[in-house]
Amino acid sequence: MKRIITAALAASLIALSMPAQARNDRIKFPIADAMSTADAKGVLNGSVKFYFSGQKAPTSKHTYGTFTANKKTNALNKSDKGACEWAFMSAIVALQSRAQREGGNAVVDIHSVYKNDAFMSPTEYECGAGTFVAGVALRGTVVKLP
Repeated sequence: MKRIITAALAASLIALSMPAQARNDRIKFPIADAMSTADAKGVLNGSVKFYFSGQKAPTSKHTYGTFTANKKTNALNKSDKGACEWAFMSAIVALQSRAQREGGNAVVDIHSVYKNDAFMSPTEYECGAGTFVAGVALRGTVVKLP
């Protein structure tokens, strides 16, 4: 009996000492889905226009700079899509706030920069979805349109 307990204890210690396999998936979701949520409609006030990489934007009168918004959210008890949409909207709101602070009225060439790898698409964004956290990093250039 003592050998069985010792073996069980040894197996438990070995299992606990092994590194946990953390999930870190890169997932792409439609921009339109995230921009049409009730949360989006509640926080985007229309004073700033958003143009994603590959979308035609009017010629700007002034450029204020390129900025990155990196936002994360708790992913527990949320679907990947739900958590990623929340993080995406947080990043869009941060770009909106930055544009307003700089004096711009648009953010152009918006693209994902997950772990500094650029993903450019006019229709999709990239999200890092893990077991506990989901994150979206967006980079765009703040401009003043006519």
